[in-house]
Amino acid sequence: MSALFEPYALREVTIPNRVWMPPMCQYSAAPEGPDTGAPDDWHFAHYAARAAGGTGLIVVEATGVSPEGRISPWDLGIWNDTQVEAFRRITRFLVSQGTVPAIQLAHAGRKASTDRPWKGGAPVGPDSYGWQPVAPSAIPFAEGHPVPTELTVDGIQEVVGRFADAARRALAAGFEIAEIHGAHGYLINEFLSPHSNHRTDEYGGSYENRTRFALQVVDAVRAVWPQDKPLFFRISATDWLEKDGWTADDTVRFAADLKAHGIDLLDVSTGGNASGVHIPVGPGYQVPFAARVKAETSLPVAAVGLITDAEQAEKIVANDEADAVLLGRELLRNPSWARHAARELGGDVHVPDQYHRSV
Repeated sequence: MSALFEPYALREVTIPNRVWMPPMCQYSAAPEGPDTGAPDDWHFAHYAARAAGGTGLIVVEATGVSPEGRISPWDLGIWNDTQVEAFRRITRFLVSQGTVPAIQLAHAGRKASTDRPWKGGAPVGPDSYGWQPVAPSAIPFAEGHPVPTELTVDGIQEVVGRFADAARRALAAGFEIAEIHGAHGYLINEFLSPHSNHRTDEYGGSYENRTRFALQVVDAVRAVWPQDKPLFFRISATDWLEKDGWTADDTVRFAADLKAHGIDLLDVSTGGNASGVHIPVGPGYQVPFAARVKAETSLPVAAVGLITDAEQAEKIVANDEADAVLLGRELLRNPSWARHAARELGGDVHVPDQYHRSV
């Protein structure tokens, strides 16, 4: 039996294989009107294709817990019931294919209110559906980005509440797993890193203070998320800075804290919080960070980062470097990657009856 196609159980949820789809923004939701932030036909077709292709777990893209929490005006959101109803169509289909539906709950912080990547990704203002970003400190992400508004303590608590409300709606929408987005330079990551967090109150300075907001979000979500359902946390294991940034050592330490607060799996990525840094991108370049967390803690991990072929993915799981792999760009190129990998590795994967001739 291929290690990649062994089922994986967390709490009372069993994922049929270790081929997972990470959150990848589609920037395709309506930016205004009654359907703002709601998934549409594009999102349904996008996720349905990967489920029919055998993907064991699909994590729906970064979904704003509030309008100002979106990365762009064209991102998904889960702050109202219209969005919940639209998501139900997607989760029903994923479940019908044996795929476990998950959702990433996110707040973009100082990197919010930007254009779509294929339009350049620059910050947008009110004339293009934009808004004023917020952050732990009034420090812009990069040159050309606006100075964000520094959150007050009351503002921080409001965001914590928004995450809890979003989790309740995610449950109503049919998701089996929720993931808290603490990576890629978005709001939670901004609080974690001394590069972006220059506060002098109880939310800044020491490691304990900088992690306070993240753990409050985790506690608030875990309090409303059912005990029989898993809760993930996505982290950038390093800022890729030589000094004054979040490090791999911090990640290992924080993993133990997250587990104590009810996180079931750490989704390990890197970078995104500091502009202009050198990142040694290459096949599996982020896997060692996941492997270190797995080796040094008891928290399960998923690995991501240019994982493209079946043998490579199989070795990561079989060698105990990670409990699962997340394929991003490769699943964009090939929605049926899991089915093809199962054929190559001798694993079993769900194939829709309508596609029985392809087996």
